[in-house]
Amino acid sequence: MEPKPCVASLTVKNSHVLPPDTNSYGTLFGGKLMAHIDDVAAIAATRHARRPVVTASTDSVDFLYPVKEGDTICLEAFVTWTHQTSMEVFVKAVTENLVSGDRKICATAFITMVALDENKRPTEVPGVYPESEDEKWLHKDAARRAEIRRERRKNSKQMASSFGTSFPWNETSRFGDDPSK
Repeated sequence: MEPKPCVASLTVKNSHVLPPDTNSYGTLFGGKLMAHIDDVAAIAATRHARRPVVTASTDSVDFLYPVKEGDTICLEAFVTWTHQTSMEVFVKAVTENLVSGDRKICATAFITMVALDENKRPTEVPGVYPESEDEKWLHKDAARRAEIRRERRKNSKQMASSFGTSFPWNETSRFGDDPSK
């Protein structure tokens, strides 16, 4: 497969923040912003792989500035790194007050997407290469972030296995408290 430049997957999405999108403080629900982030990341990854994709990991969604009702939210995403079947996608979210023109970065995130074949199994993706200084900066530490994700996933699987599927009030708590008392 022929590698592609990061910019080939660039995806931009704008949305107006309306009252149903906001919490009691008049700011965008964090979950709503995360849905926007996942959506734009999936579009960028699909654009890169030219295959359907699924979300494998959501890393470090950092909420940096509130998004207010009436503002717009602009999300930019592109593939920063690939590994066999997975793609790391960087997402930057910018809030804008349309009246004043004031713009602030309100969130950043790294999302890992996996490409799927016709049988919904992971499939190989093309490589990616950076061109701009920002792309190079993100690309240079991507393998380290991927290793951290692998370790975190391993720990999550161990924790899930340890906790199991039963509810803690059905048995003695792992933390030494008997919930029936």
